[in-house]
Amino acid sequence: DLVAQGMDRVFDPTKIKAVIDHVTPAKDSKTALQGKILRDWARRHGIKDFFDVGRNGVCHALFPELGFVRPGFTVIMGDSHTCTHGAFGAFAAGVGTTDLEVGILKGVCAFKTPHTIRINLEGSLRPGVTAKDVILALIAKIGVAGATDRVMEFRGPVVSAMGMEGRMTLCNMAVEAGGTSGDCMPDMTTVEYLWRFIGPQGEHQYSSKEEALRDYQRWISDEDAPYDSVVNLDCSALEPLSTVGYKPDQVKTIRELKNTKVDQVYIGSCTNGRIEDLRQAAAVLKGRRVAESVRGIVSPATPQVYAQALQEGIIQTFMDAGFCVTNPTCGACLGMSNGVLAEGEVCASTTNRNFYGRMGKGGMVHLMSPASAAATAVLGTIANPEDLK
Repeated sequence: DLVAQGMDRVFDPTKIKAVIDHVTPAKDSKTALQGKILRDWARRHGIKDFFDVGRNGVCHALFPELGFVRPGFTVIMGDSHTCTHGAFGAFAAGVGTTDLEVGILKGVCAFKTPHTIRINLEGSLRPGVTAKDVILALIAKIGVAGATDRVMEFRGPVVSAMGMEGRMTLCNMAVEAGGTSGDCMPDMTTVEYLWRFIGPQGEHQYSSKEEALRDYQRWISDEDAPYDSVVNLDCSALEPLSTVGYKPDQVKTIRELKNTKVDQVYIGSCTNGRIEDLRQAAAVLKGRRVAESVRGIVSPATPQVYAQALQEGIIQTFMDAGFCVTNPTCGACLGMSNGVLAEGEVCASTTNRNFYGRMGKGGMVHLMSPASAAATAVLGTIANPEDLK
């Protein structure tokens, strides 16, 4: 569109990141052409951070992994799950094509001043309960429109105890409650994750982790900050959850869904395709096999995650269990490749949307954690790891 309008330029090639992730490698001539257009554009403008086949991964896992997102950054992308990056104390939002074009041309984006909902995640998580269960419980509580045009600020001891992977899972699904962005306050966990990029061995922004933490404090909300509303969720009694129906706020406990048969189990995506997620699933699958009636598919979210999973023996565990291991891609999540459902089929998935036809026309998707998905694969019916004991 920019080429057609005679505006084929970029404001700063060093601040633009591009990746082919939704269908990769190309599955047909149309997606091959889309890849070629992006490839040619990136080369034409000297976009150094363009990630083509072989280097590419799911963008919302790849970009944080490469240190591109920092506290205080403003991040826009043409994908609704851009809210993931708020886990670092950034303002990150998915935008439409017009706003994206303006961002590419001018380096700016206009937003209505967003109001903020403070989400206090209280208590502590029981063994087997994960960030995915927490965000499903929250969406069930406030509804799919409960945070429309709002920033969801995640606070409390449950967030503090999470690693960056768990925080990214929380923020990733803020949009499923209507949120513009999710947000976590930067702390030492954030600093530790970013240290190889911001410390002496990287860009040398900071000489010590304590110095970085002090600087990042400016991005933490004031104690007397005004909020549009406050939502409290006691997480101590939570148990593994799954969606039902075709909306992310339609949620039941795994216990209530026992004996619900599935045809496919999918583990991956920008929600749950990181190394921590694969470790959780592999721990359940170790020494077990996928049920004869189920096909299991796992897609590590980035090449680095794939390589680490290989090194740790996780890929072998998945293969021994009977899973198909695919390259990093978004394909199955949006029903385009690498795991599309047939009409009437049911999938237990670690993705983020269960809309009608999301993973294939006429298919049903149950969203759940990697551990629950792995247990479901073994039994062939919706389950959590406790059911395997």
